[in-house]
Amino acid sequence: MSYDSILVVSFGGPEGPDDVIPFLENVLRGRNVPRERMLEVAEHYQHFGGVSPINAQNRALIAALRPELDAHGIDLPIYFGNRNWHPLLPDTLAEMARHGRRKTLAFVTSGQSSYSGCRQYRENIAAAQQVVGDDAPVIDKLRVFYNHPDYIAAEVERVEHEIAKFDAADRDQIHLLCTAHSIPDSMASRCDYVKQLAESTRLIAEAIGFPSDRVQLVYQSRSGRPEDPWLEPDVKDAMTALRQRGVNHVVIAPIGFISDHIEVLFDLDEECVQLADELKMTLHRAGTVGTHSRFISMIRKLIQERLAPGTPREAIGKFGPNWDVCAAGCCPAPQRPGRPEPART
Repeated sequence: MSYDSILVVSFGGPEGPDDVIPFLENVLRGRNVPRERMLEVAEHYQHFGGVSPINAQNRALIAALRPELDAHGIDLPIYFGNRNWHPLLPDTLAEMARHGRRKTLAFVTSGQSSYSGCRQYRENIAAAQQVVGDDAPVIDKLRVFYNHPDYIAAEVERVEHEIAKFDAADRDQIHLLCTAHSIPDSMASRCDYVKQLAESTRLIAEAIGFPSDRVQLVYQSRSGRPEDPWLEPDVKDAMTALRQRGVNHVVIAPIGFISDHIEVLFDLDEECVQLADELKMTLHRAGTVGTHSRFISMIRKLIQERLAPGTPREAIGKFGPNWDVCAAGCCPAPQRPGRPEPART
């Protein structure tokens, strides 16, 4: 059976103040996150009027992808479904079933392998298929893209745009902090998340000509219980450490995110900017890849390589293209006290 549709799958976000708490309750259901932390994050959303830009940004991505597909003869409809807020995956899959869609390629808006960035999306898709029943389409996920040349090129252009804002005499003093969402150590130790982020960081630094001692992979937006270890260093701690070494020119590149949603806008554009002011650092934040033409081209190429076996599977760096079909035990959920191992999908 050939593919008859494309599905963009993302995290979802509230689109009004009344959505914030129900959305966060969806996100945190079954997780050991204190309620006070949830309310703290809720205030981040309310700071922006209770509206996350993520849905609008995904719609913009779909709008940019449509002509890219058309220009290369890929006449497949594009659908949009979220894990945590409307349009929710069960509703989108029900719509696809009504339209007679039987086999779909899914682009997940996460470039690295981890439980929360890959396997959980696959579990959510499987749960939505169960809700819809026998008429639900078969859905195959596209591979992760952390080392795709078009993704790296888009990241490099975003970073170089910020470097150009510094005086030419200062550019050999700039340090680059590549950020991604922190995850629990218990999750990170059972997947390739850190390895893939480190490779993206290395490829970007190499392309812009930065030596390794001026580039660092850091993390942001941790949640969970304070006593549980998560990936470090935090971006703000890294900024403070750099300032103590006499560094005062920094570019932050949020390589773990493809769009400027709340965790980018609040954690980087609010908190890190405030810290930079306190530290008397010059800080510029690179844009996410968003609808960059090279990134949209990359999505089209990932689709093409599945539609036409034998199409070159592009990747650069040490590891080559990732697999299309995840192994049964790939990226398991982190183990928590009293929580059984999740079902394998």
